[in-house]
This record gives sequence, C-alpha cells and structure tokens, in this order.
Amino acid sequence: MRSVRLAILLILPLAFVLTGCPEKQGPMEKAGEKIDEAVNDAEREVEDALD
Repeated sequence: MRSVRLAILLILPLAFVLTGCPEKQGPMEKAGEKIDEAVNDAEREVEDALD
C-alpha cells in the first residue's frame, strides 16, 4: 500500500508538469518540420512523375 501511495505522489506532479507545458516550438523542431514537409513534397512529385 505504501508503494502505491509513493507511486501516485511521484506520478501526479509529473503528469501536471507535462500537460501544463506550453507547446512552443524551438528552432530545431521548426527545422525538422520543414525537412519533413520537403521530403513529403518530394515523394509526391516522384509519385506524380511515375503516374
């Protein structure tokens, strides 16, 4: 029973911290999204060229 209480006391604050964080994107995250977008665009172009 004590370990369950301890687990709850450790997990709840972590859950609040993770859900309370604003969704700000850093420069690396923005760059990664641009790369993903470029790859997706290239895939579409290749698919269109093969059709």
